[in-house]
Amino acid sequence: MQFALPPRGGTLPLHSGRSRLSYQRRRQFKVAAVLGLAVISLFLIFSYFRSPSIISPIPAGTSGIIIVTVLDRAALSEKYIHRIKKNREDYAKQHGYTNFFADVSDYESTLDNAPRSWAMIPALRHAMTLHPHSAYFYHLSPHALIMEPFKSLESHLLDKNRLESLMLKNVPVMPPNSVVKTFSHLTSKDIELVITIDDADLNTGSFVIRQGDFANFFLDVWFDPLYRNYNFVKAETHALGHIVQWHPTVLARLALVPQRTINAYSKDSPGVSADGIYRNGDFVIRFHGCESDPVRSCDKEMELYYDLWEKKVDDE
Repeated sequence: MQFALPPRGGTLPLHSGRSRLSYQRRRQFKVAAVLGLAVISLFLIFSYFRSPSIISPIPAGTSGIIIVTVLDRAALSEKYIHRIKKNREDYAKQHGYTNFFADVSDYESTLDNAPRSWAMIPALRHAMTLHPHSAYFYHLSPHALIMEPFKSLESHLLDKNRLESLMLKNVPVMPPNSVVKTFSHLTSKDIELVITIDDADLNTGSFVIRQGDFANFFLDVWFDPLYRNYNFVKAETHALGHIVQWHPTVLARLALVPQRTINAYSKDSPGVSADGIYRNGDFVIRFHGCESDPVRSCDKEMELYYDLWEKKVDDE
């Protein structure tokens, strides 16, 4: 029988195979630890920059809703402007909202000779820049009065259950019979833009938009020079109708609600239907088109309703 002999000049190392295996395992553990630490570090950095509560905490007293009103001082009387401001300021005070009043002239340099009605879009972007922590922006035409000062926008429109009950699903987005219809599967949690239609169009005089990535995208698309220079008959109104019908990304975030919810018209307004005429108890009355009709007077149309609104406020 033969026995293995030890090598010359030394002895055979004890457990040499086990030592090599332990060394390899230690290297693997080190590599895994380094990779794990790198992944955790990247996750923490990503979370830090994605978390608004870390990089920019919401200041105390921040309004959840900003009311945006774009005035045209060149076309409106001082008395009219004073009344519009008083109406909005009283409403905002009742509910802890903030007003953003702008003038068309503030944005003339951005309009590139487009109709002045386009100014509401840069005004909304301006308001969002100044109020980055506010959730909703309510654009309301200067030719409108809030008639129910004690109804909050949350309870009247934005509460998820309330909005769900108001959403018009599977209806044409452009009257009377557009083949493009509102999506039937949407719920209130999908909605970033709340608007109404009248007998002729989607109407831009009273709508709510939620601040965020969608709002930035949507307002950029809407204000694109291609649309501003296209000479739509109704400027930004027809541009919006085009966008909603051709961009499902927008349609997937849009809710149509009954017109009188936030956009009831005075009886002399064009495009008004029987279901769209203001009735006592409606949230808003709009004197739609009063500024462009030589037969009508915005001041005179507002007079009666302003007195009614003042009486409601005083009685309370």
